[in-house]
Amino acid sequence: MTTASFRCFGSVFTELLSSGDFMQWHQATVLHQCLSQTAAMLSLKRKRMLQNASSPCSHCLMCVPRNLQITKEHFALYQQEIAPREKVHERCKNICPSKDTFDRTLLHTYDKSRTDLEQVPKIFMKPDFALEDSLTFNAVLPWSHFSTAGGKGNRDAASSKLLQEKLSHYLDIVEVNIAHQISLRSEAFFHAMTSQHELQDYLRKTSQAVKLLREKISKIDKVMCEGSLRVLRLSLTRNNCIKAYNKLKLMATVHQTQPTVQLLLSTSEFVGALDLIATTQEVLQQELQGIHSFRHLGSQLCELEKLIDKMMIAEFSTYARNDLNRPLEDDCQILEEERLVSLVFGLLKQRKLNFYEIYGDEMIITAKNIIKQCVINTVSQIEEIDTEVVVKLADQIRMMNFPQWFDLLKDIFSKFTIFLKRIKATLNTIRSVVLLVLDKNQRTRDLEDTLQKNSVKDSPLDTEVAYLTHEGMFISDAFGEGDLPLVAADTTSQRNTSPNSEPCSSDSVSEPECTTDSSSSKEPTSSVTPGVEMMISDDMKLTELELGRLANNIQELLYNASDICHDRSVKFLMARAKGGFLEKLNSNEFVALSRLMEGFILDTEQICGRKSMSLRGALQSQANKFVNRFHEERKTKLSLLLDNERWKQAEVPAEFQDLVDSVSDGRISLPEKKPTGAEERKPTEFLIVEGQKYATVGTVLLLIRIILEYCQCVDNIPSITTDMLTRLSDLLKYFNSRSCQLVLGAGALQVVGLKTITTKNLALSSRCLQLIVHYIPIIRAHFEARLQPKQFSMLRHFDHITKDYHDHIAEISAKLVAIMDSLFDKLLSKYEVKAPVPSACFRNICKQMAKMHEAIYDLLPEEQTQILFLRINASYKLHLKRQLAHLNVVNDGGPQNGLVTSDVAFYTGNLQALKGLNNLDLNMAEIWEQKR
Repeated sequence: MTTASFRCFGSVFTELLSSGDFMQWHQATVLHQCLSQTAAMLSLKRKRMLQNASSPCSHCLMCVPRNLQITKEHFALYQQEIAPREKVHERCKNICPSKDTFDRTLLHTYDKSRTDLEQVPKIFMKPDFALEDSLTFNAVLPWSHFSTAGGKGNRDAASSKLLQEKLSHYLDIVEVNIAHQISLRSEAFFHAMTSQHELQDYLRKTSQAVKLLREKISKIDKVMCEGSLRVLRLSLTRNNCIKAYNKLKLMATVHQTQPTVQLLLSTSEFVGALDLIATTQEVLQQELQGIHSFRHLGSQLCELEKLIDKMMIAEFSTYARNDLNRPLEDDCQILEEERLVSLVFGLLKQRKLNFYEIYGDEMIITAKNIIKQCVINTVSQIEEIDTEVVVKLADQIRMMNFPQWFDLLKDIFSKFTIFLKRIKATLNTIRSVVLLVLDKNQRTRDLEDTLQKNSVKDSPLDTEVAYLTHEGMFISDAFGEGDLPLVAADTTSQRNTSPNSEPCSSDSVSEPECTTDSSSSKEPTSSVTPGVEMMISDDMKLTELELGRLANNIQELLYNASDICHDRSVKFLMARAKGGFLEKLNSNEFVALSRLMEGFILDTEQICGRKSMSLRGALQSQANKFVNRFHEERKTKLSLLLDNERWKQAEVPAEFQDLVDSVSDGRISLPEKKPTGAEERKPTEFLIVEGQKYATVGTVLLLIRIILEYCQCVDNIPSITTDMLTRLSDLLKYFNSRSCQLVLGAGALQVVGLKTITTKNLALSSRCLQLIVHYIPIIRAHFEARLQPKQFSMLRHFDHITKDYHDHIAEISAKLVAIMDSLFDKLLSKYEVKAPVPSACFRNICKQMAKMHEAIYDLLPEEQTQILFLRINASYKLHLKRQLAHLNVVNDGGPQNGLVTSDVAFYTGNLQALKGLNNLDLNMAEIWEQKR
């Protein structure tokens, strides 16, 4: 216990020396008393130890650490006694700071006491001094000075006594320093006691004055304030009652949410039901939060909202099915437009942005059903098809003839056209709703930006309201509902009518209806439906990117509708194309089919605004097959005609002349067949083309008709222009090469059985080729007008054909000259200059020339006849000149010269006597060798 007292003294005493506070000296005094009591107890224990040195007891000083535990409870009395005084001292020290002036005597005394105090070991001064620590305890009371062994009792007693005296000496030093400090501060001590008595007098007077003041204030409160405060309390109570009434009224309204939602759902008012659920959720979270009776209402509304989602999707599926499966008449009105708009707004509000896929699926199913129903209706009207025997629709379709199948296809196309118009009207309505929401979002964003830019500082009233709120009051607490300033009412109305206005808070006096009205825009409504914009609520939080993508997807759905109709039409077309049905169509039937398909393609492109390639590709594929069959049929026909052609001049029927005349008018088309009762015209000998006579064979007349069929087919089916050009070029080349083989190559001798190829056959062949060459530029111009500029390079085929035909004509002319050349060579090689004149040789030559003229004059034009005979005459002069040179007959005026001149004159006269050759310049002087 003594060492613990010394530890406390060591930690405090150093501060006592450097401070002049009265309270600290008082604490030191109390500590001194404790140390004195501890020293006395230690002295008593030392006496007992000496008396019982041989048999130590359990109460000796050496056994204290073993039998007695020193705890902080031993100092509890000291702490309780000193704590209130220390608090008073701290308060007084803050008011009257301590004096820091010391005189030299005090400083000297302080230095002396400090020197004496240094004799006390430093261990007692440590702040962590604790006898519970074994090392500290052994340092204060060393066990080496004490022993219970026999023969050492006196020495241990002496050591214990020496330790007791040492500790007593330390205690004396502390007591001396304390007494000295008290003597130095005695004057301040007595002054403090005197001041305390005065302070108690002042407190007593102050207490009496406060009591008197309270009595006066109480009287003033009863007379002047109690009534006014009672009025304010009653006003606040009234306002609180009103708020409680409004809260109960709001709770009653919220309680009716579920029945109201059920009523709205029964009339398919999904948007209203969703708005009511959203408003109720907001009221529950803001104004009715924590109300026990509504603890499950939020989750119930969430489940109800999920149910509405499923109901809207099912309702939209039903609407799409009913809309697309209506009777396909010319009426393209939208089915229940208001219902559709309401459904779309509800789906957008719930972010069900894939609802258009439901409509797309229904389109596919409806397109299949349209074809199926059309086939059933058509088959039911055809008696030849027994539906009980032929069950499959594809087989029933294949049993139809072309007119029946064509009427069925026409019906399908008309139904699909109405189908697409109806889809377009519906999708345009849906897209308009989406664009309306997008426009509303943009305008709301622009308005927010404008308000943010034009925002001004808070008004003085706003500042006052903020102050009241900060002080824990509200406007409704400070004023009555009717006592609000006019400016505050205007501010409140502006906030309630802003685009982003929130429901009224629970702290303001308001009607419950303000929590159920969704904000609406003041902008003009869209053209979709009057008042539609009222459905757009501010909680429809869709981004502009999402709305733009949805609008594009809806537009793409219209394109998909066109593709679906085209794909179904292609499948219907391919089902009938099996077995080569379409390839076997004649030109008129295929042209009718092509025009029908082209018309449907153009109609769908006009409705949907985009080209669909599936049906166009199928038409092109069938057109290519038709072109191949068309060309092969006509090429085979031409081949058969050529193989049976005897190359004799044919009469020209009136219909062929009409055909040629129609081409001469600048248009290429097959003339309509005249009725049976019309006057029959006799065929003519020649074909008149632009005033020129053409002697032709029957094959060429049919070839001209075939060529015109190619050209007319291009007019009817523009998509096959390039293929037809290639096929027509092939046909013209084939005619040129085959006619060359048959006439020039004498193939007709074996094919037809001609005995010989005469000059008449050659001339007729040449004239036929000239007729075809005449029409090639017209054909070229016809195709050029129907080709794209990048396809003009294909026209070079006509240039090559023209050159080939001219070469063929030139070869025929050369063949005619070669025939006469061989005749001249044969006859003139035997010519002899002798009487009689004219000689037999020249008479024979003139006879052959007359036959030649007779054979070709009616076939070839006069100009070509003259040119041909000039070439024959040149050959004749060459052979005659060679024979005269062989006979050594010269132009010397002798008898032989005279005989030759007579024969030549006979030849010239006979040749110029032929029809059309009278003005022919024969220049017979060239037969004589020129003299050098």
